[in-house]
Amino acid sequence: MKKAQYNITFGGIGGQGIIKASELLGWAALYEGYPVKKSEVHGMSQRGGSVESHVRFGKGFFSPLLGAGQADFLLCFHADEHERLAEFLKDDGVDLFEWLDKAAAMIDNPKMLNTALMGVLAAYLPIRQPSWDKAFETVFPEKIRQRNIEIFNQARHMAQTAINP
Repeated sequence: MKKAQYNITFGGIGGQGIIKASELLGWAALYEGYPVKKSEVHGMSQRGGSVESHVRFGKGFFSPLLGAGQADFLLCFHADEHERLAEFLKDDGVDLFEWLDKAAAMIDNPKMLNTALMGVLAAYLPIRQPSWDKAFETVFPEKIRQRNIEIFNQARHMAQTAINP
């Protein structure tokens, strides 16, 4: 059953692709027909500083920023950021932190961790494949797009199998 709105907090450190991942989700939700709001918060303006992004899609919100206890999903790309961002997760929200090591183990290039974790998140969302495909075309350059789609689909399948064995 679709919910009225979906609220996701992403977190990690600079250079991990948090902004790219939230951009991918924003476009996919938009192509699926949802109203979308997105915000990003950069810590140090260099590689390695804290970065968080909030994506909201659906109906009934005005601000792109999430407050404490409002995230339906928390997706951290770096273990050190998990504790800092845990306050955003709703009591009944889904913490995808357990997938960090599993996603890292399935890739051969650390630059694709964001794509693998997006595949995990996608297993929980009501966004269909054509919308994801169009989002990948929008966000990723052609030379790296196909490999990112493969990683995304592999991770989504892994998560779907774990969610619905």
